[in-house]
Amino acid sequence: MTELICITCPTGCLLHVERTGDSFTISGNECKRGVDFAQAELTRPLRTLCSTVRTNRGVMLPVRTDRDIPKEKISEVMRLIAKIIVEEHVKCGEIIAALSPICDGNIIATSNLMSNF
Repeated sequence: MTELICITCPTGCLLHVERTGDSFTISGNECKRGVDFAQAELTRPLRTLCSTVRTNRGVMLPVRTDRDIPKEKISEVMRLIAKIIVEEHVKCGEIIAALSPICDGNIIATSNLMSNF
């Protein structure tokens, strides 16, 4: 049996998961989201990655992936992020870098970096 804490809502249900072949028996959830979370977590875990990138102004720019990415790709994406240096102004939500061929998605800014600071 595997135990997971569901992170899809503030309740934080303790899920009990038993795997039989390709199927799961999930208990402890107070809503259907717990079942969906447990199945995804045990078959293909995904995460939104938040980090920062360097700028040519001596400040760090907060960034994140624009969608959930496979958990096993986080190290590769972090290596890409470590190489990025933003040299121009950007607006919140603007694409900083594409994640292909690592996985689908982009790195986007989560704050403004304006030219007059």
